Amino acid sequence: MDTIIENYFRRGFTNHEILVVLEESHDIKLSLWTLERKLQKNQLWRRKNKTDEVEVASSIDQQLQTSGKQHGYRWMHQKCWMAGIITDRETVRQLMRLIDENGVDLRARNRLRRRMYVSCGPNYVWRVDGYDKLKPYGICISGCIDGFSRKMIWLEAYKTNNDPRIIAGYFIDAVTKNNECPQKVRLDHGTENTHVAVMQKFLHNSEDENGTQCVTLGPSTGNQRIGRWWCTLRTECTQFWMDHFDQLRADGHFVDSFIDKSLIHFQTIIQEELDAVVTAWNDHRIRTTHNPRSPHGRPSIMYAVPNL
Repeated sequence: MDTIIENYFRRGFTNHEILVVLEESHDIKLSLWTLERKLQKNQLWRRKNKTDEVEVASSIDQQLQTSGKQHGYRWMHQKCWMAGIITDRETVRQLMRLIDENGVDLRARNRLRRRMYVSCGPNYVWRVDGYDKLKPYGICISGCIDGFSRKMIWLEAYKTNNDPRIIAGYFIDAVTKNNECPQKVRLDHGTENTHVAVMQKFLHNSEDENGTQCVTLGPSTGNQRIGRWWCTLRTECTQFWMDHFDQLRADGHFVDSFIDKSLIHFQTIIQEELDAVVTAWNDHRIRTTHNPRSPHGRPSIMYAVPNL
């Protein structure tokens, strides 16, 4: 149990969130006092024994050498917690301003206005889409997001995202892992989604030939949730790799050949970064918005315990 508590603490959860998740997901009921005692016993503090600022700066600088240079201070603070570094957001913000002043200014000029969106609850609709920005370099990404909680259900890199069997495999793995399937799936018009649509109709035993009650088809531009999330992925990860591969091409080390596109070692590295992005995203805190019907909080918490 102590290991579970420490895991949630390292992911940045508050004490109240830890208590709720322990009860809902692990059937462990503790009082707030007991939880605080266990945290103190394991020397897990949020304000005491903070990591030395030199070590924090070193970690931030290391992140800035890779795709971490795309991160804002909130995302960087989440990555610090994931690495076991105890610090606060203000310290991270000031250190990033000192270490990467130009990067902070560039990110500040690129603010986006978000669309209004409403969903009924977790697993009401899963939004599936492919990401092709790295496709010229042989890396194809497929992703799925829960429309309500904005939790990433899967994010996978492979040599193709057009094979319906591959996308169907991601879907079935997610259904098995979550032990439930969505009420609806939102798909683009494309052959890569045909198997997912058939599986969704089968799981719902749909008598509707078109499956309109459990499968929604439409253009990619109308798939707002996942479409907006691709902007986050590019900002926090893939822009670095796009620039890296462009530099390889400019230096004459990369051409559009089958051999050069078979970058299996890069695919593995990129998948590791995608996994880190998903973990950071699912555990970060979404702020309140002007849309009163849009939930706020951590995607992983909103997905697991929507009643909060």
